[in-house]
Amino acid sequence: MVETSSISSDFDPRKIGVIQDDNSSVDADGGDIVQFVSFKVGDSEYCVDIMAVREIKGWAEVTDLPNTPEFVRGVLNLRGIIVPIFDLRCRFGQGLTECTALHVMIILQVEDRIMGILVDAVSDIITVNTNEILPAPTLDKKSEQKFISGLMTVQERMVALLEIEKLFDLETIVEAAIEE
Repeated sequence: MVETSSISSDFDPRKIGVIQDDNSSVDADGGDIVQFVSFKVGDSEYCVDIMAVREIKGWAEVTDLPNTPEFVRGVLNLRGIIVPIFDLRCRFGQGLTECTALHVMIILQVEDRIMGILVDAVSDIITVNTNEILPAPTLDKKSEQKFISGLMTVQERMVALLEIEKLFDLETIVEAAIEE
C-alpha cells in the first residue's frame, strides 16, 4: 500500500503506525513501512529517505567555489553551517538549472556531513511498504541510474529512490571534477 501526503497538509505519522527511530513502522500485515520526501527534477520524480532531510527551503543565492565540478552550485551559510549545494539536474547530465524563486533546496544529512540538493519542486511525503520498492535496472553506469537504489509506483507515477551516499561520495565527486 502506497500512500502520499501533500507537503502542505497536516501530517501525523501516528496515523500510519508506531514510528521507530529508523524511519520504519509496522503495518497491519507485518511489513516495514518507510517514508520518503519526493521531488521533481525536470520531468522525472525522485525521492530520499525522510530521515535524511534536515530542511527544505526556497532557492537563495550561493557563493561560488573555484575548481569544483559544474554540478556544485556553491555553498550556502545555513545558520553558521557551510552547506555545499548540488544541482541535481546538472549532476544527472541534463545541463545547469536556471534558478528561479520557484526552485527548492533540500538540505540533507549524509552520514556526518550536511549537503544540499537543488530541485525543481518538492512533491509529496510518500509512505510505502518496503516490499513495494523494486530494484533499479542496471543499464548505464554513466547516468543518474548509478545513484538510484530502487523504484516505486505511486498513484501511477514512477518514483526513483536516490541513494544519497553514492550521490555525495567524495571519490565520485573528485572523479567528475577531473573529467570536466
